[in-house]
Amino acid sequence: MNILSHWIRSYVPGLTLSDRELAEALTLRGIAVEGIFELGPGQGSLFEMDITTNRVDAMNHYGIAREAAAIVGRPLAPLDVTLPAFQAPAKPVMVSIEAPELCGRFTARALSQVRIQPSSGLVAERFPLLQQKLISNAVDATNYVTLAIGQPTHVFDRDKLEGGIILRHARSGEKLRTLDGIERVLDAEDLVVADEKKALALAGVIGGWDTMITGETKNILVEAAWFDPGTVRRSSKRHGLHTDASHRFERGADFNAPPVASALVSQLILAAGGHVDGEMIDVVVPAAAARTAHRPGISLSHSEVRRILGATEDGLGVVQQKTESVLQALGCGLQKVAEGNYQVTLPSWRLDLEREIDLIEEIARVYGYNRFANTLPGFPGIVSETPHASKEAVIRQTLLALGWNEAVSSSFCSATDAVTFASQPGLAVAMGNPLNEEAGMLRPSLLPGMLTMLANNLNRNLSDVQLFERGTVFSGNPERVDERPALALGASGVVWSGPDLRAHAIDFYHLKGTVEAMVEKFAPRSFYFDTFEAGAGITPAWLHPGRSARAVADGITVAWIGQLDPAEAQQRKLRQSVYVGEIYLDRLYRLPLRQPIAPELSRFQPVQRDFSFVFADAVRWQAIAEALGNLHIAELTRFAPREIFRDDSGKGARQALPAGHFSILIRVIFQALERTLREEELQSYSQSIIAALESLGGRQRI
Repeated sequence: MNILSHWIRSYVPGLTLSDRELAEALTLRGIAVEGIFELGPGQGSLFEMDITTNRVDAMNHYGIAREAAAIVGRPLAPLDVTLPAFQAPAKPVMVSIEAPELCGRFTARALSQVRIQPSSGLVAERFPLLQQKLISNAVDATNYVTLAIGQPTHVFDRDKLEGGIILRHARSGEKLRTLDGIERVLDAEDLVVADEKKALALAGVIGGWDTMITGETKNILVEAAWFDPGTVRRSSKRHGLHTDASHRFERGADFNAPPVASALVSQLILAAGGHVDGEMIDVVVPAAAARTAHRPGISLSHSEVRRILGATEDGLGVVQQKTESVLQALGCGLQKVAEGNYQVTLPSWRLDLEREIDLIEEIARVYGYNRFANTLPGFPGIVSETPHASKEAVIRQTLLALGWNEAVSSSFCSATDAVTFASQPGLAVAMGNPLNEEAGMLRPSLLPGMLTMLANNLNRNLSDVQLFERGTVFSGNPERVDERPALALGASGVVWSGPDLRAHAIDFYHLKGTVEAMVEKFAPRSFYFDTFEAGAGITPAWLHPGRSARAVADGITVAWIGQLDPAEAQQRKLRQSVYVGEIYLDRLYRLPLRQPIAPELSRFQPVQRDFSFVFADAVRWQAIAEALGNLHIAELTRFAPREIFRDDSGKGARQALPAGHFSILIRVIFQALERTLREEELQSYSQSIIAALESLGGRQRI
C-alpha cells in the first residue's frame, strides 16, 4: 500500500526524522517500507509499504503515525471528530441487527441537504499523489477515511431507502446489483445491509447500485460498522470480490472505530454544505464487544521483560520507564498492581495481542532489535547427535559420491497418491485442515514427491536425472501417527562414468548397484535380492512387475527397486523410462555399520598362485567366492578372477570348452604375518582350493 510521509507528519507534530530515517526506523520495527519516492518540494515522499496480514491496524496513515510516535517518543495528535449541532430529524433512522453473530456493531448517521460536487482541499491534494481516483466529495470522503484510519465506511442515498436498515442473512437466490454494475445472486450465508424491501449492500465487501450517490443526491446515510472477519472473507471469495473494505474487515477491524470514522466522513461531506439530521444511531452487540474491544487484560511483569529480552547495547537493559512508555504509546492501558507488575488493557485495534509474550515482543520491536546486545542463550546441557546421525551421514556421503543429487519435496500428498504408495491399505493419515486437495494427506512414502520432482525435470528438457531424498513418512490414524525415516531414489536418462566418461543408460542394475553400495556400508549377516511373479501380489503396484526386485538383509525387506510401472508413468506424463526405489531406513539402521579394519602389514613375501577351472554357466562367482571363503585359510589374503572366457559360437572349439560352460582363471595370494610360507604349506592350501572348486562341479584345466 502507498503512504504519504507528510500525512504521517500531520499526526505526529515535532517529528524531526527525515523521510529516509523514518522509513528505516519503521522497517526495523516490522512496518516495512520497500520503496521511497520523492514527490517534489514541500510534498514529502511516497512510501511503498508491505504490511503483514496480522497488522491491519497499520494499514492506514494514522496507524503508521502511531508507530512513528512510539518509536521517537512523541505524542500522537488526537483526531478531531467534532460536528455541527444536529437538527431534530423529521423521520429517525431505525437500525435492526438480525444476525448479531455476523455484525457486532452498526452506526448510521443521517445528513440532509448535502451538495454533491468534486472534492477539494486535502482530499483533492492527496489523492493524486496516492494514484487514487477522485469521484465525488461524498464517495471520496469514505475512501479518504479508509486511508486515514483504516475503517471502511459507506454512504447511501437516503431518499432511495425504503424503511429502516436491517442487517440480515441474504435470502437464497436474492439478487443484488453491486457498484461494479454486475448483478449477483446472493447466498444464504452472505450478510447484507438491507432496508425493509431489498438488499442494499454486500456487508463488508461492496455497496449496491440502486442506492449509490449521484449528482442528484440530497440526503445521505453514512454507515460505519464492524463485521465478522470470517463472514466477510467467505463472501469475498464466494463472489470473487476483493475490495479495500474486505481486505481490512476480513483481517479484523477496530471495533471502536465506526463512530470516529462516521464523524470524519460526515465532516468532509458537510464541508460543501448540509447539516446533521439527528443523532448517530449506534447499535452494539455485547458479545462481539466482549471478544474484541473489551477483552480481558493481560498480566505483565517487568522482571519477565528483562529476563526474556536480555542485555542491551548500553548495558542497562530495558528499563521500567521504557516498558511503560512503549505500551502506552501503542494504546495499551497500564494499571500497576505491584512494583514492576501491571494489568494491561489491550487496545481495540490490536486483536493480535493475546499473551504476555506478545506484549514483550512489542516492547522489543519498538525499542529496536538492533539495540540489543548479541548474546547466545544459556544451555546447561550438552549437544549430542541423534541416534542414527552417523548412519545418516554414511548414506548421504555414499549417494553423493555415486553422483546422485539430494532433493527435498513436500511432506503432503494427494489422497490418490496416499492409496497408491502406502505400504499397507488404510494406514494413510488425512490432514485435519489441508491446504488443498493435492496436499490433503501426510505422505506414506517419499515416492509421490520424488515422481513430481522427476516430472518437473524431465518436462523441462533435463533428460538425465539422478535424485535422492531422505525424509520422514507417516502412517497410522489421526489419533496415533507413526513416523519413520525413509529414502527414495529416482533416476532417468544416462550417467557418465569411467575414465573416458562414457554414457551409460540408467537401468535396473544402476539402482541395484546403488543399493548394494549403501548396504555394503553396514554389516548384515546375509544380503540378497529376489523377485516375484507378476500375479503373486507381493511387488508394489507402482513397480513394473518384470523389472523390479526386493532387497533383503538378515531376512528383512530393506528396499524395493525397479522401473516405474508403465500405467503410473503414463498417468504422470513421463515419456521416458524412470527407475525408482524406496529404502526403509528404519530397518536398515537396525544393522551395525561396517567398521573399517586396517590389517597389520606382513614383512614376509606374498606367494601368488593361479587356478584355471571350467564351470557350467549355472555356477555364479558368488558361489565360488563363498566356497573359497569357507576354507578359513588364514594365509589366503586375497582372491579374484583374472580371466573369464565363454565360447559364444557354441562350438566348444577352444581347448575342448563344452557348450554351456565358461573358463575362469582365479588368482590367489598367500601371505603369513609371522613367517615365510613353506612349500608343503602352499601345496596343502592349493589342494584344499582345488577340492572346494571341484565340489562345485568345476574341472581343473591342465
